Amino acid sequence: MKRLLEPELMEDESQVKAYAEADFEIPHNEFIERLQSFIDCPGFNGTALDLGCGPGDISFRFAKAFPLSKVHALDGSQTMLNYAKSALTADLAERISFMPGLLPDVTLPRPAYEIIFSNSLLHHLPDPRALWHSIKKYSRPGARIIVMDLLRPADIKDAQTMVNSYAASEPEILQRDFYHSLLAAFSMEEIKAQLAFAGLNLNVEQISDRHVFITGVIPD
Repeated sequence: MKRLLEPELMEDESQVKAYAEADFEIPHNEFIERLQSFIDCPGFNGTALDLGCGPGDISFRFAKAFPLSKVHALDGSQTMLNYAKSALTADLAERISFMPGLLPDVTLPRPAYEIIFSNSLLHHLPDPRALWHSIKKYSRPGARIIVMDLLRPADIKDAQTMVNSYAASEPEILQRDFYHSLLAAFSMEEIKAQLAFAGLNLNVEQISDRHVFITGVIPD
């Protein structure tokens, strides 16, 4: 099945509200657990970069998992950022900075980061090179890279089966978005080709019937 693009940004208020209130406890918790295992540094006290932070749940979870860290969280949707900021508690307000910006044409507060992570951004991008270029540009030598995203099913029937299996209890608008996100996702082969083209030597692992987990260290 060929990739079918979906809108790059989620800006409709009802769409963003449904996404922000959806139950992502299992995949988001797994993302953080895998990230912690890969980084293997509970005392990390540097600044991490979250690309495509959405309503902020992953940023919050990272900051809580690494209580000495700071997070710069980027998203192109101001509606998403408004939700993230509204959920920002006093104890995290000094450690998480939410900022607007579209990849790859964005200027960040720091020239390079020690950890860069991204969850569910890649499939939104019309051109995936925007993500890999930005990771290369803002990684310092030795930086840890962690990316999780959806994988495109073999056909439309499989995509609908996944929606029925994993989002049946969610609002119709979220089921629709999940379906279109699956159709817009990349295959394992496409992701590996993207990384090779970008000159990024990252490990690509399928961790479920619908998720890919990408990790690696930027050489010194």
